[in-house]
Amino acid sequence: MKKEFIGTGRRKSAVASVRMREGSGLVIVNDRPFEVYFPLAIQRDTILSPLKKVSEPGKYDVLVRVKGGGIEAQVIAIRLGMSRALIIEDETRKVELKPVGYLTRDPRRKERKKYGLRKARKRSQFSKR
Repeated sequence: MKKEFIGTGRRKSAVASVRMREGSGLVIVNDRPFEVYFPLAIQRDTILSPLKKVSEPGKYDVLVRVKGGGIEAQVIAIRLGMSRALIIEDETRKVELKPVGYLTRDPRRKERKKYGLRKARKRSQFSKR
């Protein structure tokens, strides 16, 4: 059995679990081919950027489970999970991935709605007279 490296990435409400193992460069996202789940080339490039930064992209088979959030949040969550999986395999890769920002968890979240307001900050119009 091949050794697997697992990394978890999150952004907003998107959560991605990335499993990497030695292989031929096959990427499967939620039981669908990579190109079908992410039709835009820029999204695919963003996801594969940690692999391109540290090694040849065709070296690993990547199995991704992702849920929640929008497509872009899922892309960043997968990128973070992939970067963490690469570091689990080889700790020295942290030097290459950290300055580029691939290991930074984006902390921004949706602000909660406050009582008396229509949304988090939207108020009803104020009339002085």
